[in-house]
Amino acid sequence: MEYNFREIEKKWQKRWVEEKTYQVTEDDSKQKFYVLNMFPYPSGAGLHVGHPLGYIASDIYARYKRLQGFNVLNPMGYDAYGLPAEQYAIQTGQHPAITTVNNIDRYREQLDKIGFSFDWNREIRTCDPEYYHWTQWAFQKMFNSYYCNDEQQARPIEELEKAFAIYGNKGLNAACSEEISFTAEEWNAKSEKEKQEILMNYRIAYLGETMVNWCAELGTVLANDEVVDGVSERGGFPVIQKKMRQWCLRVSAYAQRLLDGLDTIEWTDSLKETQRNWIGRSEGAEVQFKVKDSDLEFTIFTTRADTMFGVTFMVLAPESELVAQLTTPEQKAEVDAYLDRTKKRTERERIADRSVTGVFSGSYAINPFTGEAVPVWISDYVLAGYGTGAIMAVPAHDSRDYAFAKHFGLEIRPLVEGCDVSEESFDAKEGIVCNSPRLDVTPYCDLSLNGLTIKEAIETTKKYVKEHNLGRVKVNYRLRDAIFSRQRYWGEPFPVYYKDGMPYMIDEASLPLELPEVAKFLPTETGEPPLGHATKWAWDTVNKCVIENEKIDHVTVFPLELNTMPGFAGSSAYYLRYMDPHNHQALVDPKIDQYWKNVDLYVGGTEHATGHLIYSRFWNKFLYDMGVSVMEEPFQKLVNQGMIQGRSNFVYRIKDTNTFVSLNLKDQYEVTPIHVDVNIVSNDILDLEAFKAWRPEYKTAEFILEDGKYVCGWAVEKMSKSMFNVVNPDMIVEKYGADTLRMYEMFLGPVEQSKPWDTNGIDGVHRFIRKFWSLFYSRTDEYLVTDEPATKEELKSLHKLIKKVTGDIEQFSYNTSISAFMICVNELFNLKCSKKEILEQLVITLAPFAPHVCEELWDVLGHETSVCDAQWPAYNEEYLKEDTINYTISFNGKARFNMEFAADEASDAIQAAVLADERSQKWIDGKTPKKIIVVPKKIVNIVI
Repeated sequence: MEYNFREIEKKWQKRWVEEKTYQVTEDDSKQKFYVLNMFPYPSGAGLHVGHPLGYIASDIYARYKRLQGFNVLNPMGYDAYGLPAEQYAIQTGQHPAITTVNNIDRYREQLDKIGFSFDWNREIRTCDPEYYHWTQWAFQKMFNSYYCNDEQQARPIEELEKAFAIYGNKGLNAACSEEISFTAEEWNAKSEKEKQEILMNYRIAYLGETMVNWCAELGTVLANDEVVDGVSERGGFPVIQKKMRQWCLRVSAYAQRLLDGLDTIEWTDSLKETQRNWIGRSEGAEVQFKVKDSDLEFTIFTTRADTMFGVTFMVLAPESELVAQLTTPEQKAEVDAYLDRTKKRTERERIADRSVTGVFSGSYAINPFTGEAVPVWISDYVLAGYGTGAIMAVPAHDSRDYAFAKHFGLEIRPLVEGCDVSEESFDAKEGIVCNSPRLDVTPYCDLSLNGLTIKEAIETTKKYVKEHNLGRVKVNYRLRDAIFSRQRYWGEPFPVYYKDGMPYMIDEASLPLELPEVAKFLPTETGEPPLGHATKWAWDTVNKCVIENEKIDHVTVFPLELNTMPGFAGSSAYYLRYMDPHNHQALVDPKIDQYWKNVDLYVGGTEHATGHLIYSRFWNKFLYDMGVSVMEEPFQKLVNQGMIQGRSNFVYRIKDTNTFVSLNLKDQYEVTPIHVDVNIVSNDILDLEAFKAWRPEYKTAEFILEDGKYVCGWAVEKMSKSMFNVVNPDMIVEKYGADTLRMYEMFLGPVEQSKPWDTNGIDGVHRFIRKFWSLFYSRTDEYLVTDEPATKEELKSLHKLIKKVTGDIEQFSYNTSISAFMICVNELFNLKCSKKEILEQLVITLAPFAPHVCEELWDVLGHETSVCDAQWPAYNEEYLKEDTINYTISFNGKARFNMEFAADEASDAIQAAVLADERSQKWIDGKTPKKIIVVPKKIVNIVI
């Protein structure tokens, strides 16, 4: 029978569905194993060959664990909210729900063709009200909770209300937006609105003023990765930094637990380090600086308290509220111009850019350790969100302060004996302190650090700050609270209505609050988010339902929130919902959660290291505090698959225009490189008319050509829909089959490494599967399998493979497994092996990699159940023992020939046989050997 992969794959994909092969339920008699892929977003482009890489890797592992007897949960669903569907809706008028369903259907069709062992009975979609019911529910729980620093857990907000009524907030140790103080009497005298404003300072989900990337033309806040060179990636519209009232999640309250949890999970050291750096724990001191000739004072945070005597200027973040307070009338025009320029730069760009810019505020601050008046500057190298948004600058011992001081001619005062700061700052934290205070000035305070080591000086200064009420010792974190609002339509609605300008939650029993219909998907003419177009978007607190806006009376009927939740909302706790996706009463049943616990193997890309993987860990820790999740960490082991790379093309847009300049002329202009669809580029030459028709914003594009052509730039980078360089896996499946695609993607290289897509090697994998098939069927379709006992050589080849593949799967070294399969099949082919005893075990071993062909051959071998339910073979070391050893025979260290000896042959017998061999006589040439060295199982060296 011929290997007809199209018929075989279609047959088994159909049978898996009919027989519910991959459906799984809780089974206390089996040990569980939970495999999960990071939530895919169903784009209009469908899957490319890079997408299945992680899915195939995790699927191999899931099938392997099932063969080992585990009860394996391997679900799949869709992160269905996203900006692309909304942008398409804006362009075409088609509702995002229709676009999303069409995209999901396309994804599902492609995934099914590749033969994954997903339990589709558990499919979830974040845009399904049945699903986002629990996203809204979790948000309400966060709103009604605060974080107790003493207990290190989320607690009900009602506890605070009761405590405030009796004690005020004296002695309260809770995570908050700003430090405030009030008595019980003051609390009890406040209005309901005033009380709500105070509680907002402590809620885990809260409304707060925060800096955002605002794009007026798109009418929404953009994430940092959606902004390139100060303009939006989609459309090239200007983006500015703007302070807005946004929903936020108090992720920062969990910073220490997020750090501590990293020690309990099996992630790569590099990924853990990335998260540690992102969380950014630092121990230091907060110190108060008074403003000269003013009642104002402000706080700075420093990890280098030992450098207080070297402060020669202060720097404020451009967003700091202090800027307006400290800018003098004489400096106002210059400061305003500077602020206008910095508004166009994202924080990420500011961190990456080392160029020096700044402006003097006109004010001075008094150094509490020296009494000196030091100038207060404003510069975008200081960020508002870290520390206090104000820094003390010690240019002798900080590289960015040093560059700033050099640029603006400010004093650089060294504080370490023998350090040279003539060319660069001395940043090392070792040495003996000097100039603290300087010997030629009258001391301003009774602290001297001179002669101490830097470490001693840090601790001495922190103690002094605390004892003299100059500030406080504090642990700081770089981790920010997460902005949780988006001014978009296609997202989860907030279950929130507004009374007297303050947010209130709709009743939990009324969830889910479903996304309303709108006439337009753009912001309103008055600048409100798209939900502002909804005519039925008001909350009736009596009847507990959504009614028409015209009935809003601010007595019993109130306006609902117009923002929607961000993309990460739906993907933060989805692993829990997969456990119990059809439960209408709870996110997950406690008994079911107790069985599955958390994800044993999580597979996805490294790009989520500081986004999704932080937010989902935070979200899960909150649910753990609520008693919903039984495990504090959601993902026990994480494997980051590399990327399959493609060859991208670029066009170059002249800044603030819709004109595109050809590659070799671009250096004459200020341009922004933009990815272009590789399907409208041929040999790096752009099809101009196709480009104009590609996206609406390019319809009026103009071009500056070279030799009448537009030449595109190119680069090898990740294959991604956003880079428009995709290769469709359907083409590969149609030509070679899904089993070939699965094995070839694993054969390209280690799972964790990125590698370029290259179809040149795919024929070899396809030939391997055909050769594997030929062990069962001859070219004349004769069935070859016999019940004859296996030979030693055949058993050795098989068990060598089983040992290799078992170890490789555990280490995700799938590429070397593919090589081992090829070697084994070649050996068995050369041995003309068609023994059932051998082939059955070979089929099971190959089944995780090539499930379709293995199901077919397992069936041919006479089995009535799926190969998925077989037992993973154990290798036998006895079969791997060598009967004979091939020795290299050397003369004076030079290899001359080889001889075979029994594995247990004695050294004396080996020496005798070597000397007696006629080939030895040629090299001995009648001489008497001085020494004969036998290295067991390796070499014989005769010294003449």
